[in-house]
Amino acid sequence: MATAWLSVQTQNMTRSTMTLILALTLTACSTIPMTNSQPSSTTVGELAPTGKLRAAINFGNPILATKDATTGEVRGVSVDLARELARRLGVPVELVTRASAGMVVEGLKSKDWDVAFLAIDPARAVDMDYSAAYVVIEGAYLVPQGSPITRNAEVDRDGVRVVVGSGSAYDLYLSRELKKARIVRAPTSPAVTDMMIAQQIEVAAGVKQQLEADAKRIPGVRLLDGRFMAINQAMATPKGRPAGARYLAEFVEEMKASGFVASALKRHGIEGAAIAPPATR
Repeated sequence: MATAWLSVQTQNMTRSTMTLILALTLTACSTIPMTNSQPSSTTVGELAPTGKLRAAINFGNPILATKDATTGEVRGVSVDLARELARRLGVPVELVTRASAGMVVEGLKSKDWDVAFLAIDPARAVDMDYSAAYVVIEGAYLVPQGSPITRNAEVDRDGVRVVVGSGSAYDLYLSRELKKARIVRAPTSPAVTDMMIAQQIEVAAGVKQQLEADAKRIPGVRLLDGRFMAINQAMATPKGRPAGARYLAEFVEEMKASGFVASALKRHGIEGAAIAPPATR
């Protein structure tokens, strides 16, 4: 009798365990979209129409990519993502490097890239399809030490000029949001603080980490507390590539869920960038 009772209990436990495992598996599959291990020929053709993945990397945001001044090596989380995507597509990668995001967007006209790493902005979405964000970055203001401006809300005033990187996410956002202050454009985002000092401009706007580094490099400037915007950095591909866009969206979700993005940020010593939440459907 005891043996029979144990056998029944063991079977019940086994069924319960299998049910739990199945439920967890289905839950995982429903919340974390996974890319196909072997992308279709249509997907490969749309993301790598020349036989290689041309990935546009811009140096306007040091959180995403930098270039070693001595060796010329390009590195960063966007570079790692580009190489991993190319590996999955089974094609070589070509890094199309540009000094700024604005220059990457300009390259869309000449069709010189297949995927790009850019901040999500409605103005750009007219010509390209975005994935969901993979990291979220803060935009901040920098002012001269003696400036009467002490809060972000005080920037949008008559007589205030704000220097931004031309064509950057900050340029696009502030051009819509600022009603009284005047936008002045620097050639690239890393140049905004130097231009603010050289031309005695009231405010510099850009990625918080870049401005923090500038504040350490240049005496007599200070960062305003908080942020004026949250920048959602994503991957993009030109319009008209639906299979490629779908694959790209799934790829980004997997890279976040698997820890790939977090590991890349840690490997490159990046602080202050938050992993974006899963995409909502």
